[in-house]
Amino acid sequence: MLKKPTIFFRLRAALARHPNAISLGSIAFSIIVLVSAMAILLQARNDATLRATENADNLARVLEHDITHTTELTDLSIQAAVDGAEDADVMQLPPRLRNELLFDRSASASRYIGSFLCLDAHGKIIVDSSSIVPRGNNLADRVWFTIHRDNPGIGLYVSRPLQSRLIPGEVDLMFSRRVNRPDGSFAGVVVAAFRLDYFKNLLSGVSVGPGGIITLLQDDGHVILRYPNDGTRVDENFAGRKNFERFKSTGVSSFFGVSKDGTERLYNFRRFEKLKMIVIIAPTSHYVFADWNSRAWYIGVVTLLLVFGLVSAARLLSVEFQHRLEVEARLRNMTRVDGLTGLSNRRNLDERLLFEWHRSKRSGEPLAILFVDIDRFKSYNDTYGHQSGDDALTAVAQAIAKISQRPGDITARFGGEEFVVVLPGTNSKGATLVASAIHCAVHALSIEHTGSEHGMITVSIGVASTQADDIADALALIRAADRAAYRAKASGRNQTSVAGPYSDEVLIS
Repeated sequence: MLKKPTIFFRLRAALARHPNAISLGSIAFSIIVLVSAMAILLQARNDATLRATENADNLARVLEHDITHTTELTDLSIQAAVDGAEDADVMQLPPRLRNELLFDRSASASRYIGSFLCLDAHGKIIVDSSSIVPRGNNLADRVWFTIHRDNPGIGLYVSRPLQSRLIPGEVDLMFSRRVNRPDGSFAGVVVAAFRLDYFKNLLSGVSVGPGGIITLLQDDGHVILRYPNDGTRVDENFAGRKNFERFKSTGVSSFFGVSKDGTERLYNFRRFEKLKMIVIIAPTSHYVFADWNSRAWYIGVVTLLLVFGLVSAARLLSVEFQHRLEVEARLRNMTRVDGLTGLSNRRNLDERLLFEWHRSKRSGEPLAILFVDIDRFKSYNDTYGHQSGDDALTAVAQAIAKISQRPGDITARFGGEEFVVVLPGTNSKGATLVASAIHCAVHALSIEHTGSEHGMITVSIGVASTQADDIADALALIRAADRAAYRAKASGRNQTSVAGPYSDEVLIS
């Protein structure tokens, strides 16, 4: 008889001691409901993403099969023509009979294949599938000719989209193979012009929803075709673009990203290994989640009615979390910036230089480094004091930074009075021009230095680039520039010395 009142009074006492217990209990229940609803929505969203990814992958496989099959047929025709071109008896036949033996009628009759041409070792057209009498063009300067001339084992080569010299206004992919003499020396090239209309008709038959885009490009990033065309030029290079570089660097073949027009898309990449091509199927996020959005609205409204009391608290938590993220971001940024000069610090330099090194190796573009050392800086500190030394360091650092302002340039404090400037896409000659501009900028500061033979603060600069044969890695590149800077100092300071193939050249600023 006393048990029920005891439990009742104990519960009432507990609520008196903890007046927020009911509210906390309601919030806990609301969280459970909210998490459950979110889990359902997230799973449904993941399912929608997975379906879209699978559909895109299936489309890419179909495109790969069609393109690979068509390419293999074209290559068989080219290989047959190569075999005939290497047979002296065939080449001595009457022109009409020779053409019939060299060129496959089915391939030549295709509306997507232009002329089959056989060129001699000097680039002159000697056999033309379109005419018994070959056209008189010389194509020795075309990349598909020179690559076979200089690389005997290249096999089938597929060029970037090229403007035809034989048919004005036509853009073709050139499929080519090398022709050898009996001794294995270069005898010429057999080439077939493959019209881009084939890819346009193929891609136009594939639907990826409103606003969706399909892009076919070569492994190095050069666009073959984009459908529908959004202003992207044929042969435009995607190398360096965020989404393309993310695929190249991470190998992740499907992810959400924002295109250059500001539209969020589900990017699906597939590499055609045999052809060194990549297809990108990119439906818009709006299309991918069209069905999911309608269900999400319904579930969301019902859930919000149940957790309305939690909205304010959740908002506060969100604001606090965002604030913490911003603080963490500022702290991370502080670890990458030199506190005195405001330039990148050594850690940031190492990371970005390594990235630019690998990108240079992938793209074949040059990469140059300037190693900038303030002349007789210890003497300056001893004469004018460390505070003046810090002011001079900052002034020189800002002068250097104003010169190297391209988007990819990196200006960093290497340590003490030493600075490093990383110049992507720049060879030794271009880097010396930048070094000369830095000399001028430092001279313009006119910072007095009685301990210098020049009467003012000057810098010695070492230049190194990937043009040098002995540059094995990014660290070796820095060392080469450092040695060049020491050589500039040994030669009288206030100079630029170039490492590598220009190591004997000292440019006086």
